[in-house]
Amino acid sequence: MGWKRFAVGVGAGVAVTLLAKNQLDKSQGQLSPEKALKMVKKKANHLGSIDGSWVHMITEEFELDQLVYNVYRGGITCTDEDGNMSAYEFFVDAATGTILKLEKQED
Repeated sequence: MGWKRFAVGVGAGVAVTLLAKNQLDKSQGQLSPEKALKMVKKKANHLGSIDGSWVHMITEEFELDQLVYNVYRGGITCTDEDGNMSAYEFFVDAATGTILKLEKQED
């Protein structure tokens, strides 16, 4: 019977460790890059059909109006109703998912 108690104890320890890690990740307050990209694509669908997208996996500092944000930088490629393709670069706040800058790239 001693090994069953040991196994239960190890299992409980692993479960508590995983829950604590999950809470710690949430408390750091950052979205995953994939989630941030998904939010940008959803908010930018008015630009046309989104044909391609990318996002840097590491945050960087971005200054806007004398405030510094941790952001994900990325881009999307859209095709409008007339078939014209355009590329956009974005900076999205890693904590909130707010698009801080969305700029059309010139050819």
